[in-house]
Amino acid sequence: MNEELFEKGLAVRREVVGKQAVDQVLANTDDFSRPMQELVTEFCWGEIWTRPGLDRRSRSILNLGMLAAANRPKELAGHIRGALNNGLSKEEIQEVFLQVAVYLGMPAGLGCFAVAREVFAELEDKQTP
Repeated sequence: MNEELFEKGLAVRREVVGKQAVDQVLANTDDFSRPMQELVTEFCWGEIWTRPGLDRRSRSILNLGMLAAANRPKELAGHIRGALNNGLSKEEIQEVFLQVAVYLGMPAGLGCFAVAREVFAELEDKQTP
């Protein structure tokens, strides 16, 4: 493992996904899953997300579309949170998922809207005193 890339990736991952979410994932890592978490953190977040060719907003838009296409609702939820952290508005996320519906089919679009509504409700609950 490249420690420098891992640390860079860990910082970006915490900024995008949220420190609490990342720390929870890492705390739940065991000997079996540790290599996967190291790979994700080092390669995805350290090697790719730190590249200068695309800004984080653009990377978030891409990830929303790709995760929708891959039918990965759990990962989609995390990247909806990340997209909001990277400056996308709910309206922009809505537009991404409308486009998903046209290009991937209505069931995919409906699924994305359902996941987004859950994420938005969860975030609103956390903001309510």
